[in-house]
Amino acid sequence: MLEIDVQKSLRNYDLSIRLKVAEGEVVMLVGENGCGKTTLLNMIAGLTTPDAGEIALSGWILFDSESKINVPPDSRNVGYVFQNYALFPHLSVYENVAFGLRARRLSKDEIEARVREQLKAAGLWELRSAKALKISGGEKQRVALARALATEPRLLLLDEPFAAMDIKRQAAMRRELKSIIADYRVPSIIVTHDIRDITGIGDRVCLLEEGKIALVGSADEFLAKKYDLGGQLIEDLDIESHGKSA
Repeated sequence: MLEIDVQKSLRNYDLSIRLKVAEGEVVMLVGENGCGKTTLLNMIAGLTTPDAGEIALSGWILFDSESKINVPPDSRNVGYVFQNYALFPHLSVYENVAFGLRARRLSKDEIEARVREQLKAAGLWELRSAKALKISGGEKQRVALARALATEPRLLLLDEPFAAMDIKRQAAMRRELKSIIADYRVPSIIVTHDIRDITGIGDRVCLLEEGKIALVGSADEFLAKKYDLGGQLIEDLDIESHGKSA
């Protein structure tokens, strides 16, 4: 289980989040731009330091302001897929997935086995020699996810993973991602602005408004409140067109 209880003073507001994510649970993090979604992911990953509080993963303290514990990002074993995928454009697909494993000083055989496993699972083994610069948006997303999964993470964080894809490809990738997360059974947080992600992938929805949790509940509860993804009440949300079949 991921347990978060953090505070961070930002330019326009104070971020204060208390949230738990169970093993195998997917929480969809939503809210208008600037409400603190990516900042929260960065704090969990160790890329941003909270002012106060605690972050724990399955009882392992990642951050504790009182005890002065702050585990470095590369030691947290968190799989993070950034919104822009953060691939190295002039490295091959294979080398992008292997990069984090080399940083962990794994053996050559172990790196080869993990990269092969993830690229074959993602349907990318035949593209292993292609430069990341040359592959499609959907392929980039799968490379970024394969890179995150190759480290055998204890937690997955994804920041708008489908934003760069066309609508048809998004639907296929939602199904793939839901299946992958179900197999790995780790806590997962996905930032999104798309209702189709909420209804198609998430177990719960967490709505942020200016650094505070405004709502936590199921997709049905979120839709029943008739919030849009900017946190504003709306009266004519077409739930049917954004349903689970998308």
